[in-house]
Amino acid sequence: MLVSQVLAAKGDVVFSLSPHETLEAAASMLFARGVGSLVVLESGKVAGILSERDVVRAVAQQGAGALKQAVSGFMTRDVIFARPSEKVDDLLSQMTDRRIRHLPVCAEGRLLGLVSIGDLVKTKIAETEAEAEHLRAYIAS
Repeated sequence: MLVSQVLAAKGDVVFSLSPHETLEAAASMLFARGVGSLVVLESGKVAGILSERDVVRAVAQQGAGALKQAVSGFMTRDVIFARPSEKVDDLLSQMTDRRIRHLPVCAEGRLLGLVSIGDLVKTKIAETEAEAEHLRAYIAS
């Protein structure tokens, strides 16, 4: 299965914010949207990604004062992207090896969506269950 198929099934909604927003605003948005990461956009381009882990790390290292600081100081700047043509299995391996939970999906410089490791695992489980059912039906016939 390809990443483009995962996006087609789950949708292409990406929650984003500016690098100038405060960490407090980001935490509120993460909670309100029920997501684990936000894409940081600057002038329409991906400037970074901010995860729940980044927020927790900032508060643990700097205390509550970190919440008043800009997201740009805590986001991951070296964003790893997925392409729509990549296979789910390949991304699962990459994400596990690099300990990444969220990947923006881009093509030709355009942000197309975001996939989480949960999205990919869910897809893989559904694919495996369908395959097993197909085999059961084949054996039964």
